[in-house]
Amino acid sequence: MFKHLLVAVDGSTLSDTAYRKAIALAQALQARITAIEVVAHYDVMRLQTAMLRETREHYMQEAYRQAEAYLTTIAEEAAAAGVNCDTACVTGDHIFQAIIDEAEARQCDLIVMASHGRRGVEALVIGSETHRVLTHTKIAVLVFR
Repeated sequence: MFKHLLVAVDGSTLSDTAYRKAIALAQALQARITAIEVVAHYDVMRLQTAMLRETREHYMQEAYRQAEAYLTTIAEEAAAAGVNCDTACVTGDHIFQAIIDEAEARQCDLIVMASHGRRGVEALVIGSETHRVLTHTKIAVLVFR
């Protein structure tokens, strides 16, 4: 069945649930996982023009530090369950595309991610990275809620 799962995480409580379920699934399937967190580019357009370059550098360093710490936790939990786990922290303007690109590059056969459960106008306005992954990839996607 599935041999290599890409687990997309973002540090949220829902993401915690999804990666733990993905580890259990990988364990049952004797599959391996790659946990990925996509760090969005520092968006200067949303900030006051007084923000300096140091702010951008500090943001990216801190975002990567937090992502790497979170990914390390996932890798440790996977190892404790006997599941081989690689990690990837990437930067992208379009989170959904970075997830798909990583899954394709690593030849994953399943993408696992959480849904934040937005509905109605909120989903329409904010959008959903999960929905975008579902509609833009040919790889199977398992969504946890």
